Amino acid sequence: MDGIAVAAEGLGLKGPRGWAFRGITFEAEPGSLIAVEGPSGTGRTCLLLALTGRMKATEGTATVGGARLPKQLGAVRRLSAVAHVAGVTDLDPALTVGEHLRERALLQRRFGDSLRALLRPRAERANEAKQRIDVALAAAGLDREALPKGSRTAVRDLERLEGLRLSLALALIGRPKLLGVDDVDLKLSDAERAEAWALLRSLTAAGTTVVAVCSEAPEDALTISTEQKTGQKTEQKTEQKTGQKEETDALAATGRA
Repeated sequence: MDGIAVAAEGLGLKGPRGWAFRGITFEAEPGSLIAVEGPSGTGRTCLLLALTGRMKATEGTATVGGARLPKQLGAVRRLSAVAHVAGVTDLDPALTVGEHLRERALLQRRFGDSLRALLRPRAERANEAKQRIDVALAAAGLDREALPKGSRTAVRDLERLEGLRLSLALALIGRPKLLGVDDVDLKLSDAERAEAWALLRSLTAAGTTVVAVCSEAPEDALTISTEQKTGQKTEQKTEQKTGQKEETDALAATGRA
């Protein structure tokens, strides 16, 4: 997988209750680890979804590879994937690991691949799906044989870090050039957090550009803060209070889309 450069200039997203985020400016090389850092409710997830083409910014511009936002949302979506986003990529706790993987591979073949790929013989398509799953699992560091019931392990029985790895594997089946990951360090121990960041670094080392939402960014990441910088205390407080509600509404709309 080859990563792509990502850049933003004065990027902002405003809804009926105020700004989800505003004034985001940065440049990142292909294969970068980009950490979106800030308190919960400051538009971190909205920024992640905007950079991956799932939300439309209301001011400023961004470029992802050769595509320009906010005009070319579809082109950016084809280049990117998202993982671990509550309300958007939720895992079904009743389904098994194997069922999630097979479903994602089927959806990828049906909606993500070219017409030529759909016309291949059935055995060839099945082999391609298996290879995609195996490569994605290896990249996400998820060993099915190490799970309590292998591929038949239900999602509800996964540890939190295993659930993150599964969500990443599902996103990687589509071979994205840009990968957005939400809440990387949420409710993880220090050791698990270090393991999660090491995993994302391994993806960037393989060429994938990664945008990761977190509460505390590692030192080696390109860090983007979503804390408001308006200079107006009253406006800051209002935006912080409404940020969580704005983000929730936006996620609901993204999930429906």
